[in-house]
Amino acid sequence: MALLIPIKNISPVFGKNCFLAENSTVIGDVVMGDDCSVWFNAVVRGDVNSIQVGKKVNIQDGAIIHCTYQYAKTEIGDFVSIGHRAIVHGCTLKDHVLIGMGAIVMDHAVVEPYAIIGAGALVPENMVCESGFIYAGVPAKKIKPISAEQRKLLDELPDRYRMYSDWFSH
Repeated sequence: MALLIPIKNISPVFGKNCFLAENSTVIGDVVMGDDCSVWFNAVVRGDVNSIQVGKKVNIQDGAIIHCTYQYAKTEIGDFVSIGHRAIVHGCTLKDHVLIGMGAIVMDHAVVEPYAIIGAGALVPENMVCESGFIYAGVPAKKIKPISAEQRKLLDELPDRYRMYSDWFSH
């Protein structure tokens, strides 16, 4: 069973049909929408500020979602995929976003809808990643527009993770 920890009498709140892997951890002021999944060894830590998560968001293995005390909360829109070992910290991810494996998105950064942050990228504090583009590198830079195929992936990936989570709950 997932580790669910209240902080200062605030417990995580989950929508319908959420999957929490048995060794995932969700702490404190976290509100998660319907059909979300938090995968193995992932941590969603709303201890020092709030974390809002939309619907059909998948937080993959080893990812960390956190925020900064009295400075930066974390807001994640709908249909977002957060790759393995990614760090999402005190930032805003709009709808239909993919954060690649091992990427880091820092405080007050904004990733607009239909944007992809490449594996291993570092999105620094206050950066705005424009809708419809791929960002990669350290620090992240706009690389190129997303293709029609990549846009389709952004639409389909959340449903795939919903399907994968069903394999574990039956």
